[in-house]
Amino acid sequence: MAEPIDYIEQPADVIAQAARLIETGTRFALITSVEIQGGSARELGSLALVEASGRMVGYLSNGCIDRDIQFQAQEALHTGTRRLLHYGAGSPYLDLKLPCGGSLKAVIDPAPDHAAIMDANTALQSRKTADLTVTLPEGAGPRTFSYTPKFQLILAGRGAVFRATAKAAHAAGFEIGALSPDPEDLEAIAPFVTAHSHSLSSPEHAPAMDYIDEHSAFLTLFHDHDWEPALLEQALRTDAAFIGSLGSTNAMSLRMMLLREKGVSEAQLTRLHGPIGMIPSLRDAQLIAISAIAEVVTHMPRIIHRNQRAA
Repeated sequence: MAEPIDYIEQPADVIAQAARLIETGTRFALITSVEIQGGSARELGSLALVEASGRMVGYLSNGCIDRDIQFQAQEALHTGTRRLLHYGAGSPYLDLKLPCGGSLKAVIDPAPDHAAIMDANTALQSRKTADLTVTLPEGAGPRTFSYTPKFQLILAGRGAVFRATAKAAHAAGFEIGALSPDPEDLEAIAPFVTAHSHSLSSPEHAPAMDYIDEHSAFLTLFHDHDWEPALLEQALRTDAAFIGSLGSTNAMSLRMMLLREKGVSEAQLTRLHGPIGMIPSLRDAQLIAISAIAEVVTHMPRIIHRNQRAA
């Protein structure tokens, strides 16, 4: 039986796993998609790795070629030779089709640059962009890809929607941060919180939010909206890609009025979205959570991998 494939989405997670393997002295091959023509299930620069045991972390397709990549990576680890794989149109692997109709090329490196991987992991853990350079076989020039830190979703709220949103966002692969005046709510979502957690003590005072960057969203999920103005005032000072609030249109109007009274500028207020959610007037906490997360996704900055061929 073949070793398992962990279908991890985020390059930052693959790089983190690679760093752990380096620290334990475990051999692995790093796989990077370096060319895509036509349709593709994954982005250019997507990463995977295959450990010496055969376990694969990450993926480059939606399952149609990943088993072969896993096998090829084990072979590369055995021979110590870097490989360039070509799947789809023009590929020598006639029995391995890409249903999307395109083609994909990937490099398997059985001896990747450990120092570069560790530096990239340090940068990503510090929420900075990281670069990795791939050397192609057969004399082709190197290509450099940039990777962004995982997108974090900071939730401020309480109750059923707060809990449901944390659970759904965790399942979607977000880094989760939480602020709530309710200790039971914070305890309930603790298994999903991977970023900051803060217990709110007063509606008048919001904690500093200097950890919120352009790869972040901030949502308020209260039904008692008096907790919101101080929190939103702080959030609007950050570079968050999306800031939104739960509630009715009337609640949104009152929210905007209170923020104006606190001196928040009209330019800043244009960044505040509400009522959040792609589908209005839902009454189910889980569906509200999914609807809100879907709106966040539409505002996420697109991850662009730089593809630079050396002169």
